[in-house]
Amino acid sequence: MSPSPVTPVTAPPPDTASPPRRYDGTSPFPKDAPLPARTGAERVYVFVTAVIVVLPFVALGLVGWLLWGRLIHPTDIALAAVLYTVTGLGVTVGFHRGLTHGGYRAVRPVRIALAVAGSMSFQGDVIGWVATHRRHHAFTDRPGDPHSPYRYGTHLGGQLRGVLHAHVGWLFRNDRTPADRYAPDLLADRDIRAVARAFPALCVLTLALPFGLGWAIGGSWPYGVTALLWAGLVRIALLHHVTWSVNSLCHLIGDRPFRTRRHDRATNLWPLALLSFGESWHNLHHADPTSARHGVDRGQIDPSAALIRLLERLGWVYDVHWPTPERVAARRV
Repeated sequence: MSPSPVTPVTAPPPDTASPPRRYDGTSPFPKDAPLPARTGAERVYVFVTAVIVVLPFVALGLVGWLLWGRLIHPTDIALAAVLYTVTGLGVTVGFHRGLTHGGYRAVRPVRIALAVAGSMSFQGDVIGWVATHRRHHAFTDRPGDPHSPYRYGTHLGGQLRGVLHAHVGWLFRNDRTPADRYAPDLLADRDIRAVARAFPALCVLTLALPFGLGWAIGGSWPYGVTALLWAGLVRIALLHHVTWSVNSLCHLIGDRPFRTRRHDRATNLWPLALLSFGESWHNLHHADPTSARHGVDRGQIDPSAALIRLLERLGWVYDVHWPTPERVAARRV
């Protein structure tokens, strides 16, 4: 398969992209200018976000009730594991290491497939996701970062409020990241634009698949319902919270063996490594954002890097930015 042309990835805007603000690294961020009143479309966006955040918790309650009646099947667990892996790697390999940071280039079918898989995670359309994450890197843990746990300062009350903000609260602020500024390369890519437009349909698909497969395998609709709960809603909830934990916990607790920019407190948090497919080796990622591998030390499992390596051997990705010993050593504390 011959590589198709890929639009070069635009680096996140430099630190000077926003007006300079005084920040000492410990105080609360300066107060934002008053946010604009929400339009009708933005109110719909907030409502949909609330449904996406709350619905999986409702599902957990239903699952608890179903478990009381022992209505859980091996098919539910198998489907949940498969869909968690597919959609999770779509986010980590497709959205993050590929489209956001340009850690590799992919042939067109793989690029589209990974974008579709990531969109089925229910984490937002691909262009909005990439734009927000590039903005996070441009202003990590200082004014301008959309989800820093240090927004309210480093004292105990501020940290408690900040971790809630970094984990989920930022989703409800009317603080949209402009894609034309942070992801112009994706706006110019007609394939990625099509995947972004298809996001609502892909959300329906990510729930319809477990329901349909559960019904087909089990032979009756109750099997479809339990598969929908476990492999649909609960799977989405788990992946949400793992992703959000990288935003919150991986800037608060863990090791920092590599140098990052001033005020950037990204950490390595090993308990999340497997569930996050290697994303919780977050300190190295912030020290070297374009690296296709985040877990570079012995014993640091990185399933996302393993998939990129496999795709490279198949000839489906190329120009992979693998970390070299010299590059890693230069960033080590």
